[in-house]
Amino acid sequence: MKRITKIISAILAVLVVTAVFAGCSSSNDNSTANGFRTLDEIKSSGTINIGVFSDKNPFGYVDENGEYQGYDVYFANRLGEDLGVKVNFVSTEAANRIEYLQTGKVDLILANFTVTDERKEEVDFALPYMSVSLGVVSPKSNTITSLDNWNESDSMIVISGTTAETYLTKNYPNIKLQKYDAYAQAKTALENGSGAAWANDNTEVIAYANQNSDFVVGIPELGSADTIAPAVTKGNDTLLNWINDEIKALGKENFFHKDYEATLLDTYGKEYENQLVIEGGELASSTNDTAK
Repeated sequence: MKRITKIISAILAVLVVTAVFAGCSSSNDNSTANGFRTLDEIKSSGTINIGVFSDKNPFGYVDENGEYQGYDVYFANRLGEDLGVKVNFVSTEAANRIEYLQTGKVDLILANFTVTDERKEEVDFALPYMSVSLGVVSPKSNTITSLDNWNESDSMIVISGTTAETYLTKNYPNIKLQKYDAYAQAKTALENGSGAAWANDNTEVIAYANQNSDFVVGIPELGSADTIAPAVTKGNDTLLNWINDEIKALGKENFFHKDYEATLLDTYGKEYENQLVIEGGELASSTNDTAK
């Protein structure tokens, strides 16, 4: 009888402990019930987690001192400063930007994220801060100037999860795609001749060609112009609204032109500044006669 009593007591103890942990878990889940941290929760924590590239110079990269640098990083640091919190940079790749938001690994993505209708279904985009098109870079010895007469034995290098991959799959299904997760891998493949050309944001391929004299951007604009914008988890309205207000406020001080001049000027020069920069979230304000 005593043995049965002990067994019952042990079972009851396990049930009590399980209930306590379940209660704690429920309490924690309620604070992030929607899968994201609200603006107030971010402020209370003292840290905002921002996803950026670590290998895409000059937009997001890690320098020789192990510090994040670049156009997106410059913007991210200002957001942290105005929020009054520390920025925790999280290295991301193109293919996992949406995943990192949906799993709560980051609060915000600032990684050259092109706005598309398909992505709008999965994340919420803030106002844009940059204009971009697709471009194609190839060796000077075999410059690709058109995709209409593509050699079917050749392959096009793309980064998985980018608009270049989506555009080519839809509009040029005959072109074989050679996909990589990291920008460094794509550049190595191009240099080794693994692919005939590399399609990506024109900002990226122009920068690459400027730094590598054996390559040229034979197609500077492919498809229609798009915009780059911050992205938050779907439904995170408090953070989204704050970022939109911040972008409008920063536009009044020409912040994004200052960002360009601090991080992109050496790569692109003055001729691309007004073509690429969007101030205050207003696309029309960034266009002029230099944008062709």
